[in-house]
Amino acid sequence: MKAFNFTSRKATVAALLAGAAGLASSCKSYLEIEPTALTTVEATFSTVSGATSAVLGAYDPLSGDNTYGTRLSMYYPYDTDELIGSSGTFDTGRRGIARYKAFASNTEIINPWNNLYQGVERANVCIKNIPQMALYNGGTSADTATLHRLYGEALTLRAQYYYELIRNWGDVPAQFTPSASDQNFSLPNADRNQTLTTLIADLATAEKLVPYRTNAGINNERITKGAVKALRARLALQRGGYALFGNTMTRQADYLDYYRIARQECAELMAQRSQHTLNPSFSDLWRGINEQRRDAANEILFEVGMAGSTATGDSKLGYYNGPRLQNSPVYGSTQGAVTVVPTYFYAFDSTDVRRDITIAPYQFASGSNNQSGVALNTIYDGKFRRDWHNPALPGTNNYLGYNWPLIRFADVLLMFAEADNELNGPTTAGRAALLEVRTRGFGGNAARAALNLNTGTKADMFNALVNERLLEFGSEGIRKYDLLRWNLLAQKISDTKAALNLMRQNLAPYQNVPQYQYYRVVNGAIQWTRSFYRPSPANTTAPTGTTRVNWRQSIDAAYVGNLQPNGTVVNVGGTSVNSTGAGMAAEYVPGAGKELLPIPQTTLDTDPAIKQNFGY
Repeated sequence: MKAFNFTSRKATVAALLAGAAGLASSCKSYLEIEPTALTTVEATFSTVSGATSAVLGAYDPLSGDNTYGTRLSMYYPYDTDELIGSSGTFDTGRRGIARYKAFASNTEIINPWNNLYQGVERANVCIKNIPQMALYNGGTSADTATLHRLYGEALTLRAQYYYELIRNWGDVPAQFTPSASDQNFSLPNADRNQTLTTLIADLATAEKLVPYRTNAGINNERITKGAVKALRARLALQRGGYALFGNTMTRQADYLDYYRIARQECAELMAQRSQHTLNPSFSDLWRGINEQRRDAANEILFEVGMAGSTATGDSKLGYYNGPRLQNSPVYGSTQGAVTVVPTYFYAFDSTDVRRDITIAPYQFASGSNNQSGVALNTIYDGKFRRDWHNPALPGTNNYLGYNWPLIRFADVLLMFAEADNELNGPTTAGRAALLEVRTRGFGGNAARAALNLNTGTKADMFNALVNERLLEFGSEGIRKYDLLRWNLLAQKISDTKAALNLMRQNLAPYQNVPQYQYYRVVNGAIQWTRSFYRPSPANTTAPTGTTRVNWRQSIDAAYVGNLQPNGTVVNVGGTSVNSTGAGMAAEYVPGAGKELLPIPQTTLDTDPAIKQNFGY
């Protein structure tokens, strides 16, 4: 699967790009360049191999701890109504981000910002220089085809880097040419809508230059036409959605123009099923990612390749998140830092196969090779699991080599359904796209998938899509940004906190959630002995051969009270709780501006033209 190997690629192009790409440094201004950078640009872009190395180097900042290896995939997308990032009272690190009380001095904010701009700079160098090469239009047909593809890849990479910056920080400086030593580095905040409009136009150019997968040679993590089109649809929905300006979520008057773009791109991809389609098995798709084998359906259109067991080239997927493993002699150790909101478990139908892939209600006790059950308040996300690694990986290595999927074909189908509904209301085509994803989620049972699915009106269809995206994309870093562009984050956080209190009280719709659950271990794997959807028996003593764990019992007054800001005294069902603010989105306050992250202090210190985001 790692034909496009990030480790060997770094060794090949590191020296070249230190000069050619004008690299930003995390210890310097985020746009500062090396004075010697311009001396090798002409040589680099005099050959196809040199241009190829430069573009491959522009992929590099996607991987590693500071971007999709950890921070952008497992810190920034949480907390939401889906997952909780590293529970505990807010701090100056990752918990401050998760609880919506981040600080501009936080290195977890500074370093990803710098790495993303490093990616922008490398892409800008390629975008400027590749079309100027004599070989771009005057070389052999093979050379010109290769260079045109490289140019399209660079445009796409720049769009991805800026997209990530915009959805986390809003109006960020936008530079579309390489940095120069004599330029003015005081760059102001750029209007994100203008930036997105430029990027969407760039991607329209890129999709004409980049081949479809079957014409792109060996399968690897490089961008093909499917990725460009899907990313263009995603950026169009971002541009057409709500965004935070000051303390108000607003949507531009021309938003439907961008829904039309998204619908068209998705429709064109849906007509190319030989390139990308749904894997018929949700389980096989995610098992394949953990076993590091390529999906035959090519459902993943765009992914970040990880390798090398380094902080700059690999990922902690399956180590930082996933079920907690404590020194298992066979499977090794993990942190299990991301946990599931209990109501998310019960958002799934009992026959939805996605639940037991997305959620892992077990851990490995210290020194054990056997799974053991956990309480409902500590269940883990499950799409990236160290115990699914093939071959097994004992020890404490933090890096498992798991790729980060950026866009799947399931997203293409649901983006199509969403855009189509916004433009036309519920249609046969939109319902079919929704049901295709949902039916796969029910193991191919179309009747069960359609049961009680309300798509009668435009509002019904939208609500069905909001729910389906929750179920389909858990743990993929999508939910928070969906809720923001729909202007639903505040509502969903509030609704979920209220629902957790209903669960605590054993009230509808959670009246059948058992107080306790019971399990046995068979061949090392946990086997629950009672339904998750049936109350506990009157005699709650664990039957012989089983172990009891707290289930609804763990959603107590303290758990509900800790959903409020740190230091708040909360009366929960007659119990006074002094909140530690350790729970889901505990510090979130609507209208306070915390939907966006603060501009890093290091940038404010070196760029007098930029303004801090509202609320910081």
